[in-house]
Amino acid sequence: MSDVTLQNFEADVIDTSRHVPVLVDFWAPWCGPCRTLGPMLEKLEGEAAGKWRLAKVNVDENQELAAHFGVRSIPHVVAFADGQAVDQFTGVLPESGLREFIARVMPDPGQVALRAARDHAAAGDQDAARAAFQAALAFDPGFDAARLEYIGFLLDEDALEQAEAEFGMLSPDATQEDGFAALRTRIEAMRGVSGLPDPAVLMARIAAAPDDLQARLNLARALIAHRQYEAALAQLLAIVRADRAFGDDVGRTTMLSVFALMGDQPEAVSRWRRQLASALN
Repeated sequence: MSDVTLQNFEADVIDTSRHVPVLVDFWAPWCGPCRTLGPMLEKLEGEAAGKWRLAKVNVDENQELAAHFGVRSIPHVVAFADGQAVDQFTGVLPESGLREFIARVMPDPGQVALRAARDHAAAGDQDAARAAFQAALAFDPGFDAARLEYIGFLLDEDALEQAEAEFGMLSPDATQEDGFAALRTRIEAMRGVSGLPDPAVLMARIAAAPDDLQARLNLARALIAHRQYEAALAQLLAIVRADRAFGDDVGRTTMLSVFALMGDQPEAVSRWRRQLASALN
């Protein structure tokens, strides 16, 4: 439990709630119902053993905070998760009602594990990230969004066989998830690159025969496997301009998948989208 003021609200409530839910109890010393609710909340926080946190705001001393959250009657409890207020109630609930309220705001354990995996990966702790991804999927084997992120992580680690195995475990609904087509394209590119000629050989072949669209496609796939996306897009765009029907429109469809792989480069994607639109018109 922590006593919260305007000065530490950001750190103790908003920032903390990005890791575990925080229940903010707006109370005052003169409030009789507050003296009933407060100990109940403290008891449940102790039982939770860190799964959620309790913060208390004395409204007499923090009127600006109380006004900001529209507190007109106390006790008033606001639950925060992921930096946002997600639920609230006014008055005193029985212990069973408090438990139900807390259960509603508790994050899904799979989501918690997925966030941990992202944090570990961003920090460069690959072993911890892998374990957290696996934990997220153990909580919910049908968590396609987490499995897709795990597949991307495995591909970044050049663990192609494991990535393919995970890809085969996706549900039929996974085709509707963001990034599905992009990851499939990346897997296909990495799978096929070992059987392709060296990129230098392919570039020489294209220089000698610019209309060799298969060579361009093979080079694009090799470039995708090595995450050289803009160079791959140049080859795919050349295919679209030369023969839209080649490979059942493979140039255009592969470009769309590469756009998804470049989600962190919106300006580059916009530029290539304009070039593709021009080629199609």
